[in-house]
Amino acid sequence: MALIGAVASLPVAVVLNWLPNSEATIGGGVMILGAFIAGVVAATRLTDPDAAGLRTGFLGGVLAVFTLIVTVVGTAASGSMAAWPLSRVVFWIFASGLVLCVAPVFGLVCGRVGGWVATTVCSRGTIGTNAS
Repeated sequence: MALIGAVASLPVAVVLNWLPNSEATIGGGVMILGAFIAGVVAATRLTDPDAAGLRTGFLGGVLAVFTLIVTVVGTAASGSMAAWPLSRVVFWIFASGLVLCVAPVFGLVCGRVGGWVATTVCSRGTIGTNAS
């Protein structure tokens, strides 16, 4: 479910990144939108939407950290970046670890919301069909 949510959120995250003055990232899109989609899919498959959101959030965090590493290494390889002092390197390692710890929490919350939306919409459709 996590991989389905992550892949399904990529087009939406790309479109959000194209909006004017948008600071959206692919990792953030997977972390929030992907976890929501994974929660919806998990709820319709009668599995745990919280777990699907948690895993998708972790995938989004890994993608965000990987994007940062690729950007920094690419900039350093082009020669347009000065050498970083040790304090900056330590900060970014700490920040990357923090992202990997907080991203699953965002995923868990968004997966739970996605599961709640799916069960609410499905239950309303079923009640309306049986009520006639």
